[in-house]
Amino acid sequence: MSNKQELIKEMLEMQKHFMKYEHQNENGVDPVDYYIAPEGHPLHGYHKRYRDIAMQLVDIAHEEKGSHR
Repeated sequence: MSNKQELIKEMLEMQKHFMKYEHQNENGVDPVDYYIAPEGHPLHGYHKRYRDIAMQLVDIAHEEKGSHR
């Protein structure tokens, strides 16, 4: 599996985890928990990791097309 496919797979797994968390909590997701959840919280590091993967995929896409961001 290519790095691109692995990153996409990880993002999809993260989305499933996020949606499960969101549905389990009556009030949805508190923005504080999304952006700066404390260590031990199910969403700890979620926003940063998801953003990092997304940016890696943007870089891969630009590389594949020979363009720049």
